[in-house]
Amino acid sequence: MQKIVVNETGGADQLHLVDFELGAPGAGEAQIKHTAIGLNFIDVYFRTGLYPAETPFTPGMEAAGIVEQVGEGVTNVKPGDRVVYCGAMGSYSTHRNIPADKLVPLPDGVSDDVAAASLLKGLTAHYLLFLTYQLKKGDAMFVQAAAGGVGSILCQWGKHLGGYVIGAVGSEEKMALAEANNCDVVINSSKDGFVEKVREATNGKGVRVVYDSLGKDTFERGLDCLQPHGLMVSYGNATGPVSIPDLGILARKGSLHVVRPMLGAYTSTYEELTNNAKALFDVIQNGVVKVNIGQKFALKDIAKAHNALENRETTGSTIILP
Repeated sequence: MQKIVVNETGGADQLHLVDFELGAPGAGEAQIKHTAIGLNFIDVYFRTGLYPAETPFTPGMEAAGIVEQVGEGVTNVKPGDRVVYCGAMGSYSTHRNIPADKLVPLPDGVSDDVAAASLLKGLTAHYLLFLTYQLKKGDAMFVQAAAGGVGSILCQWGKHLGGYVIGAVGSEEKMALAEANNCDVVINSSKDGFVEKVREATNGKGVRVVYDSLGKDTFERGLDCLQPHGLMVSYGNATGPVSIPDLGILARKGSLHVVRPMLGAYTSTYEELTNNAKALFDVIQNGVVKVNIGQKFALKDIAKAHNALENRETTGSTIILP
């Protein structure tokens, strides 16, 4: 058995592969043998110390695998079941014990790789489209990082719901990927001013909702893309955290609304988790959402995976193979 350990927060060189032994699962737990591990930007936030965690720790919030043992009182899964989970740190490992109420059974039509690549990102897209803001047919929406993991699912699902989808990407190479994600308009933000392009694409009106995972570098300009009373959804900070020292900016730009949601608030019960996951797996199995796994790395190469993610060299989702 092997796992990644961070002894001190910092750069990708702080990700160390170690051997370990794992005891039997405790009451309410299941022991999982991982088959595929998801890579997410939140892993970087914990590794760098932007999000605090007590060291040493094993990063990673998402993985698929097979149940090998269950502890006392576990009834929702059994040995041999294929499962996936997210939101429980420690997935950068070959095996782990985990509370069984974190586990979602996998339908036959969803592979382990797709599940590990999509659960956290897909549940994020679900709450963004249905819970943080309920997207309506005809709503214009603007998505930053439209070729990324969450962005890919968000654009496809939003288009299926009847949204007018404008996506921004960071390079010419990613434009075709965003177009394949069913964006109506794609903007290369490394070359064009995205505010002007969003206004042009909406005949000057702006969009009803902005979905921004980039943070500091795009937040304030994102406000300028909104219609009066529009909603800025800041759900990530890949370029740094956002601050609003002057709330009056929201009034001056059209009585705007801002929200900073997190997945855990929408999956706090097992019923919420499984219901939202079912909605995601349904659209994957129906072909509404196609999960693009752009990269695969071995667990021993996790530092390379982090560097690629931070340097915006990845497309779609990335998985780690234990």
